[in-house]
Amino acid sequence: MDDTVVIALFRHGLTEENKRKAYLGWNDSPLCFESKKSSTINRYQLYFSSDLPRCITTAKKLFPKSELKLLSHLREMNFGKWEGKTYEDLKGVPLYQRWLSAPQSYSPPEGESFGEFTSRVSSGWEKITEDIVTENVQRCAIITHGGVIRYLLSEFAPEPREFWSWPVPHHLGFELVFEKEALRRRDRCTLLREVPLTAKELG
Repeated sequence: MDDTVVIALFRHGLTEENKRKAYLGWNDSPLCFESKKSSTINRYQLYFSSDLPRCITTAKKLFPKSELKLLSHLREMNFGKWEGKTYEDLKGVPLYQRWLSAPQSYSPPEGESFGEFTSRVSSGWEKITEDIVTENVQRCAIITHGGVIRYLLSEFAPEPREFWSWPVPHHLGFELVFEKEALRRRDRCTLLREVPLTAKELG
């Protein structure tokens, strides 16, 4: 239907740092071998991606003929001095424990606060929706990070849910279906559906 817009959210493939459960924000890490085989039959008219290499690589695997619009707004939260560290590395740090208990009240050292992170992502969303409306696009894909997707789902999924309650696996995307006017008003979407990713056979 001409009055609906589909915006798909895809998390980058599993990285080596993800496998060891390290904090990975603005730093980068290579994709694991199994992530390089992911594919989807879904196609879109417009593609946005975080400007970090793990997202660009994932986008090129999923949508090899796409022209990407890169947005730094779509980066994961900046974890500052905690980048590359695990829970085991940080569990004895008092600030880390306070941050785990109240992430909206504390920030990683030299990193972003939750408010700074969500404000940045929100600005990126406004840029994306402006392009969608201006170019009369009906299907758009965003390749980004787990935290970004959680925030967008908490803001725009049909049923309100807390940020941390959204599981965002690497092997699954989400399509948000909006009425065009609702998208302009920053209202919630009318339908949320999952997009499973499949592994391509090699050889």
